[in-house]
Amino acid sequence: MIEKSLERSMYAMRWVLAPIYLGLSLALVALGVKFFQEVLHLVPIIFSVTETDLVLVVLSLIDMALVGGLIVMVMFSGYENFVSQLDVSENTEKLSWLGKLDTSSLKNKVAASIVAISSIHLLKIFMNAVNIADNKLLWYVIIHLTFVASAVAMGLLDTKTRHH
Repeated sequence: MIEKSLERSMYAMRWVLAPIYLGLSLALVALGVKFFQEVLHLVPIIFSVTETDLVLVVLSLIDMALVGGLIVMVMFSGYENFVSQLDVSENTEKLSWLGKLDTSSLKNKVAASIVAISSIHLLKIFMNAVNIADNKLLWYVIIHLTFVASAVAMGLLDTKTRHH
């Protein structure tokens, strides 16, 4: 009887994650506000901004879009994997990957997204390299390569464990 109550309580505790995933949706809204703030800052100076500065702003926008996609992926697939299946009506457009991402594939997609975000950040740094000290550039590259190596290692580990 105590065991059954304990198990039911533990299982019900998964709902503690639901407000956390809801909080991620608030982070997505905040990111959207920042995205459009950047766009609005760009509009009045579009004809006077240098090509390099324009590319840097566009890279920032792409960076925010990738982070937004990462938030959506973690929010939905995390909810479905750990809390409850999303009830999306047949009349509603459904994301093709919804319900298909297990924790392992989610982990790999998150790692790949982090590498992509890091790549864009590194590209932004390199476009402004004349203003950045060499030792800082080296650290940016080392950190990026660490993300890449971690993503590759996780992918290899996932491939190895799936076949055994």
